Amino acid sequence: MPRLSSVLPVDDGDTRPLLPYGNGRSYGDTCLNDGGIVIDCRSLDRILAFDAGAGIVRAEAGVLLSAIIDLALPQGWFLPVTPGTRFVTLGGAIANDVHGKNHHRAGTLGAHVERFELLRSDGSRRICSPAENADWFRATVGGMGLTGIILWAELRLRKVESGYVDQSTVKVRSLAEYFEVATESDERFEYTVAWIDNLATGASLGRGLLMRAEHAPAEAGPLRPSRMPPLTVPFLPPFSLMNRLSIGAFNALNYGKQRKREAAARVSALKYFYPLDGITRWNRLYGRKGLVQHQSVIPFAAKEAVGELLKAAQKAKAASFVTVLKTFGDAPRVGLMSFPRAGVTLTLDFANRGEKTMQLLAELDRITVAAGGAVNPYKDARMSPATYEASFPWWRELLPFKDPRFSSSFWRRVTAG
Repeated sequence: MPRLSSVLPVDDGDTRPLLPYGNGRSYGDTCLNDGGIVIDCRSLDRILAFDAGAGIVRAEAGVLLSAIIDLALPQGWFLPVTPGTRFVTLGGAIANDVHGKNHHRAGTLGAHVERFELLRSDGSRRICSPAENADWFRATVGGMGLTGIILWAELRLRKVESGYVDQSTVKVRSLAEYFEVATESDERFEYTVAWIDNLATGASLGRGLLMRAEHAPAEAGPLRPSRMPPLTVPFLPPFSLMNRLSIGAFNALNYGKQRKREAAARVSALKYFYPLDGITRWNRLYGRKGLVQHQSVIPFAAKEAVGELLKAAQKAKAASFVTVLKTFGDAPRVGLMSFPRAGVTLTLDFANRGEKTMQLLAELDRITVAAGGAVNPYKDARMSPATYEASFPWWRELLPFKDPRFSSSFWRRVTAG
């Protein structure tokens, strides 16, 4: 077990706020602590046990999801839920209660956490599970690191027969067609996600490629590691290479490359779940000012607002390279502050153009809130307290569980606390 002194600062005279820090892959400031102390949890990097019969892995919080995959996949197990990159820590994934392409079937990652140990700033520890200290479990899953430090966790994995998935890609010609195909796809497939051409207008608004998948049978074979090293962006350009011209060209090629309405392929699980992991330092393409991302969830009853979001970005002449659309199921929230809820979730990313981009994001917030939706905290670095209140009107229920020494730049910004 990790020693207390190796995790928490020991100087009791330092009153600056504390915050656990994983691998820094969040797009926003939930993992930042301006003026405070961030506790690097990556030293908690041991896999403590793996029951290959039951598919239960016990690992310290700083273990990357990639390490769990490397251990479990050759033995016939995979993550039950995974975000779009495998280079996040287990503790960070729980603290954000990440979702994946199968929320309509499996819910969030927190639904598959058996238990964990929570360390508070006063040195106290408690084991939390859905049955033991259940209120602390619910507050910590999705609690953005504010309830204490997760030292280790037990995760229940998903049984698979191979290292591949059978993918079916459907070409959708409009947003209306996406909704029609997505409904049918969620009934038939465990994993569904769509890439959307956010620059398409008129009758083609929302056109894109909907990728459905199931884990492939044993005959597909074990995962064969790629012999090619990952691509990398070798330098940081002084300006963004992601603009309407370059993204427009990419969108046309990506949408047009598939001639048939539906195409089937067997691809490696890593390629399907983590396409951006194949390009290291890809964020450099956005230049020195970087990128911002906006993720919202819109209730099914107000799904027309998805089109409004796309049109707002077009009106602002903002192109999004990674535009992702998928549906959330009606699984109950495991974590008190978990983001997913039944509806349609749209993710957009933009090159940071300063005030113009901030104005656009505020407009996207306005459309989301008016539709009764919510903005994702761990993809955000600028939402207003009013937007957070509308997205999570129950946030004060977290206060009894929040560690008095723990805070974040995000938390202080949206709650003034």
